[in-house]
Amino acid sequence: MSDGYTLWFTGLSGAGKSTIAGIVESELRLRGQKVEVLDGDVVRTNLSKGLGFSKEDRDTNIRRIAFVADLLSRNDVAAITAAISPYRETRDEARALHGERFIEVYVKASVDECARRDVKGLYEKAFAGEIKEFTGVSDPYEEPLAAEIVVDTEAETPEESAAKVLAYIDARDRSNGNGHVARKQEEPAWQASN
Repeated sequence: MSDGYTLWFTGLSGAGKSTIAGIVESELRLRGQKVEVLDGDVVRTNLSKGLGFSKEDRDTNIRRIAFVADLLSRNDVAAITAAISPYRETRDEARALHGERFIEVYVKASVDECARRDVKGLYEKAFAGEIKEFTGVSDPYEEPLAAEIVVDTEAETPEESAAKVLAYIDARDRSNGNGHVARKQEEPAWQASN
């Protein structure tokens, strides 16, 4: 069995996917694990340039992210994706591609809370009808039905949410006999400095 896996962070814009993914990434690197992050905004700028926000284009973007994450995780890399990935069917395709290496992390936050956090003003524009096909406002977000991990960023700090993800990875690694948990008895480095 491969030591690689994909942490598939999904949730609304502003839910905290990239923030939590960054904390998890840092801790995994401290543990000596090979890690790559595929952030939705970065992927759209590079790998999916030219795609719009129609359902077809969103699905294409998510399929590209899934393909790259699969390549990485098959080669013993912890691939971390942080993209809205709004449609359940396309996330299920990503799960099927990865098999046991797929770990879905639902970053849960309400539209109202995400709008409150929004520093770019995207939700305000979406509510005013200035942005079409905006997930959670004028385009659906289909919540996961059976995510391995659910973090509620309205009730948890980013550090608490990251700790839940890391605890899941530690338990998974212990059950698989992987050696990526050398720091499991210690406090995560980001907590030790607080």
